[in-house]
Amino acid sequence: MRLTFAFLLVAIVLCGSRALPAHHSIAGEFDTSKTVMLKGSVTRIEWTNPHARIYIDVAQPNGTVVNWNVELAAVSALARNGWTRNALKVGDTVTVDGFHARSGAPIANARSVVLPDGRKVFSGTADQ
Repeated sequence: MRLTFAFLLVAIVLCGSRALPAHHSIAGEFDTSKTVMLKGSVTRIEWTNPHARIYIDVAQPNGTVVNWNVELAAVSALARNGWTRNALKVGDTVTVDGFHARSGAPIANARSVVLPDGRKVFSGTADQ
C-alpha cells in the first residue's frame, strides 16, 4: 500500500512537471493605442498554431508596396469565429483592422478582417 502511494505520488509529480504552454497578451508586442486599417492583396497564408498569419501587400501613398505580416489567433479560435481554411486564397483583397507592432515594423495583430465576399470575421485574439 505504501509503495503504491509512493509510486503514484512520483508519477503525479513527473507528469505535472512538464512545461505547459502559456499564452501571452498582445500588449507585449503590439501597441493597442496604435490601430491600423490595412487594405491589400493576400500574398501568403499560414494556417498554423499558435497563431495563424496572413501576409498582405499594402500600397503606400508614395507608390511603394509594403508586405505586412498580420497575426491572427489560433486555428481553433478562428474556426469558432467563422473562418475556414478556404476563407482566403492568395490574391484575394482583404481589409484588416488591427494593432501595429511596437517596433514599428509592418506587423499587425488583427482584430477583424473583411473577407473578399464582404463578411467581417473576427480574429479571436486573446484580448478581444
